[in-house]
Amino acid sequence: MAITNLMPWRRKEHKVPVNREEEHPLALFERDMERMFDEFFSGFGLAPFDFWGTRWSDFSPQVDIVDGEKEIKVSVELPGLDEKDIDVSLSRDTLTISGEKRQEKEDKGKNYYRMERSYGAFKRIIPIPCEVKTEAVEATFKNGVLNIVLPKATEGQCRQKIAVKTA
Repeated sequence: MAITNLMPWRRKEHKVPVNREEEHPLALFERDMERMFDEFFSGFGLAPFDFWGTRWSDFSPQVDIVDGEKEIKVSVELPGLDEKDIDVSLSRDTLTISGEKRQEKEDKGKNYYRMERSYGAFKRIIPIPCEVKTEAVEATFKNGVLNIVLPKATEGQCRQKIAVKTA
């Protein structure tokens, strides 16, 4: 390259191609597709196309909470677990549900042997908006669903709406 090509008034005549991966259309397309798949699978706890960044054993159970007049009902989906794998504790204003999911599959055939194991711990912390009668709390586990009933210490709504006045 001649020194005259580096002069500012000559740059318009001789453009030097710059090889940047980010500006290449295929690289931009690849990055956008990876971002789209990452965002799509982010809510499932499993990211099937990210083998190194995401652990396959991540597990976050689905929780439904209903705040009634006399009680709070919590329903947690825990498929494939037994009641001995689940720990439920209640503090003053927090319900904690934790456990560990263990799964082993063994498959033997004439010419093959396959053993798969997956383990994953979970912990869900649920804030309780009012005082609860701790002696009357009930938890039942049936068909992979944990149901917890928390009777309120005072009937009615736990949180009261406060009117805001203008000064």
